[in-house]
Amino acid sequence: MERYLETAVRAARCAGELQSERLWCEHEIRFKGEIDLVTEVDRACEELIVGMIRDAFPDHDILAEENRYDTTGSRFRWVIDPLDGTTNYAHGFPWFGVSIALEIDGEVRLGVVCHPMMNELFTAVKGEGARLNGRPISVSRRHPLKGCLLATGFPYDRTRDNENNFDNFFNFQFAARAVRRAGAAALDLAYVAAGRLDGYWEIKLKPWDVAAGQLLVTEAGGRVTNHAGEPHSIHDHRILASNGLIHEEMLAVLGEGKKTA
Repeated sequence: MERYLETAVRAARCAGELQSERLWCEHEIRFKGEIDLVTEVDRACEELIVGMIRDAFPDHDILAEENRYDTTGSRFRWVIDPLDGTTNYAHGFPWFGVSIALEIDGEVRLGVVCHPMMNELFTAVKGEGARLNGRPISVSRRHPLKGCLLATGFPYDRTRDNENNFDNFFNFQFAARAVRRAGAAALDLAYVAAGRLDGYWEIKLKPWDVAAGQLLVTEAGGRVTNHAGEPHSIHDHRILASNGLIHEEMLAVLGEGKKTA
């Protein structure tokens, strides 16, 4: 795994440097939906990352946010979010990053999340633990839920679809110490892994949003499931990540929200 990790780290750092350099420049913004936007930096970072991975591993498959790539049926698939937190980035709000994961035979075995504005690099290899800038990290030991800090996010179609996470957000305001909504799923998951957040839930995420982050959490000793408490897949519509100690309490709160399959 060493060569795969080295490539992912190098690509994440290079993309992070590009993001830092261009943050407060004027951006070319396009819309993928009514409010779901993409900048030229998203596209440049994806081109950079994919190029570096293909140079090293030309036969590997790629799943990334901004473009679709031909598949070869390889056992190896890289799952890439070149700029997680694009809306933040476009507004100059410095909470964004890079997420790169590697699946082998359908299992996420490696994850890297770069937080360039804090000069932080989170890494995880299946069975080898999670690290921050090379140092081991672990989830928090805080419990019960009423003394914990949580994070979440809201889908882009929140004004048009009743499944918008508003009910869960309301319920957790009463159940936990506080809830934060910063706008980058990969960083939220990395912060759970590092013990800075105690739990995180969200809906309507894509594989590239969570692939690296969910491995960070589990390798740091936490627990990741869907909202029914079942084993999590990066293709799941809903995610719940926690330090493990508050997981059942969080599942109970999620069970209070309205159900809209």
